[in-house]
Amino acid sequence: MSESAVTRLPSTSVGDYVKAIWEIAGSEAASTKDVADRLSISSASVTNMFTRLREKGLVEYERYHGASLTQAGCAEALRLIRRHRLIETFLMQQLGYSWEDVHDEAERLEHAVSDEFTDRLAQLLGHPVRDPHGAPIPASDGTLAPDDSSPLDTAQAGERIQISRVVPRNAAALAFLAKHGLVPGRLLKVQEVRGLDGVVTVEDEDGASHALGPLLANTIFVQAPSEDGD
Repeated sequence: MSESAVTRLPSTSVGDYVKAIWEIAGSEAASTKDVADRLSISSASVTNMFTRLREKGLVEYERYHGASLTQAGCAEALRLIRRHRLIETFLMQQLGYSWEDVHDEAERLEHAVSDEFTDRLAQLLGHPVRDPHGAPIPASDGTLAPDDSSPLDTAQAGERIQISRVVPRNAAALAFLAKHGLVPGRLLKVQEVRGLDGVVTVEDEDGASHALGPLLANTIFVQAPSEDGD
């Protein structure tokens, strides 16, 4: 394998790291602790990998200041995120996976397929722009549509909102949200946002109220209702 091919196909662990940094911080710096928590590994392992990623030109890293992705690191992260979200879409649309199961399955598959496979998958699916959880899918050129959504717990009481996307951090949480119809596109009215314990209470279009603790509220991202949703 040529040197360029090695650069183009990083190890699974390198890919996981750049994707984690992008998901945590985007173009900003991600702390050692945040990455360690996201990947369920030790801070010492993260520190060592940050040094490796800096040597590969994928991050800018200064000890105790976290790591931020370089242009090459961002491109690699978005390449993997595109692949992951297309696989999720395929699994749900074509193979009948539930939306709480596609994330973990896509995590296992994303490092095993090529860019050509990814492009063919996009063509098969009709070039979708969002994955099953509502997250935007990067284009083949690495561009990503802007996302103006914000966490549910930042909404105000009395505000009408629409679920834009849900972060698939926990399969049980996803199953709960699906059961209650709290999925992308759903219109809601915020009834209460409690600062004391972080519970957010919303009312859906059917008049049912849902009290959501911080674990659930922090996974739901919302925006102003679209014209189609009014």
